Amino acid sequence: MEPVALSPARRQADLDRLRNETFDLLVIGGGVTGAGIALDAATRGLSVAMVEQRDFAAGTSSRSSKLIHGGLRYLEQFNFGLVREALKERGLLLQELAPHLVRPVSFLFPLTHPLWERFYIGAGVQLYDRLGGSKHLPGHRHLTRRGAISVMPSLRDDAFVGAIRYFDAQVDDARHTMEIARTAAAYGAVTTISTRVNDLLREGERVVGARVRDQESGEEIDVQARQVINATGVWTDEVQDLVGRGRIKVRASKGIHLVVPRDRIHGDSGLILRTETSVLFVIPWGRHWILGTTDTDWNLDLAHPAASASDIQYVLDHVNRVLRVPLTHEDVEGVYAGLRPLLSGEDEATSQLSREHAVVQTVAGLITVAGGKYTTYRVMAEDAVDAAARNLPQRVPSSVTDRTPLLGAEGYHALWNRRDRLAADAGLHVTRIEHLLDRYGALITELLAMLEERPELAERIDGADDYLKVEAVYAASHEGARHLDDLLTRRTRISIETFDRGKAAARDVAPLMAEVLGWDDDDIAREIEHYDARVEAELESQRMPDDRTADAARMGARDVRVGAG
Repeated sequence: MEPVALSPARRQADLDRLRNETFDLLVIGGGVTGAGIALDAATRGLSVAMVEQRDFAAGTSSRSSKLIHGGLRYLEQFNFGLVREALKERGLLLQELAPHLVRPVSFLFPLTHPLWERFYIGAGVQLYDRLGGSKHLPGHRHLTRRGAISVMPSLRDDAFVGAIRYFDAQVDDARHTMEIARTAAAYGAVTTISTRVNDLLREGERVVGARVRDQESGEEIDVQARQVINATGVWTDEVQDLVGRGRIKVRASKGIHLVVPRDRIHGDSGLILRTETSVLFVIPWGRHWILGTTDTDWNLDLAHPAASASDIQYVLDHVNRVLRVPLTHEDVEGVYAGLRPLLSGEDEATSQLSREHAVVQTVAGLITVAGGKYTTYRVMAEDAVDAAARNLPQRVPSSVTDRTPLLGAEGYHALWNRRDRLAADAGLHVTRIEHLLDRYGALITELLAMLEERPELAERIDGADDYLKVEAVYAASHEGARHLDDLLTRRTRISIETFDRGKAAARDVAPLMAEVLGWDDDDIAREIEHYDARVEAELESQRMPDDRTADAARMGARDVRVGAG
């Protein structure tokens, strides 16, 4: 399989296909589930188009805790099936499907009671290891208080009596979602962003496609399809409302995360802490830590979930209970808020709503998939395509995505072993090569070829030393980035990894993106203005005391795409 560049020219070709083809499947939504469906369908030989109103992973799929895990807390709810399924997917991602994007991460579970809790939690973690299998990750270990402090020197002596260390996995969720979509494109799928569904096409009671608006040009396109799949997450009910009925109800649960520099907490492992209603993670993230999450109901603007001052204080308060040196608001580099699409249940507590997924036929021609968790996206996609396939005239083969590596996976391990040679050949430090391998895998060869042609792109991005200018050009030329927000928030994580939230970087990379996307000086100025406005609106919301006032502040952060959000 040859890699496909999601270039401006490719986008125009995909829009032409939307105008002229009748697809077996039209997928609405470009999050991890929608991208997974597009890949599953394309690798079964179906013609498929996926349309997304903003950007790949622009919603929930870029705002998770960035963990690939079974969910240790679901064992307490006796949801063994969900945990087993998720841990199986974790193994596939680590070993076969995306080893360049998914990697092991360890966590300490501090214990506050010397006997019963060690037995109780230890038994749960042992079951977790067994459900996940032993070949992918090391097994858990019991640690004394001294042993735990040797791993995490920042822990307070009086906050715990010992700990259990276990392993899970983590991922850059937005990059992973984008690579799923790009892999689907390599197998023939149409994958367009900035294309919003405004209506569904009907023949009598049957859905036969969708009216799609190209957010860049304003053109409306009637896309014909034999089956339409609604994979819009927290927007599920809105798409179902287009046909006047729905069989799935989704509630949005808000989770916020903080990002702080790595030197603020000294340790070689993550942490998992109990809260009153759920758990809170401290997750190593390169030269940073991610702290989160909250779990509260959200019924305001779905496109702009907002973190309030009380949310931020909640996370800081819980983390500070176990730290020798407390974190303050001044330590926070970045904040992001996301919405989990939970299947609605009887219990009012969002932490108790279902993380299982459901696939139903809303009306003839329209399948809806909702719920689930990031880790099980592939299973959700398979189930959705199975449901749609039952309504197609041709025989549809079984799913093969459990053995279909994403772009960049094949050859990654061999290139990692040759990273010293790659560094010498490219004239880069080996840590730069490791950074690129962990973001692009075997696709690093495409970036190195660009550097050979334009050596000046090996310079660092202003204000974001971890990233090189070649990554900005590559995001626009190969990864479909259309706007500064796409690059700084999702293709990279500059917007949450820098104290200025990427404002300096925006000015450095805008001319580079302009070369690929054909922006003139006015376009560059407009992009920077929009990005600055989004940052200021987010900062303002984080000074507001509660969700409603924070949401009002975020209303100033409108997407640069016309009509988006």
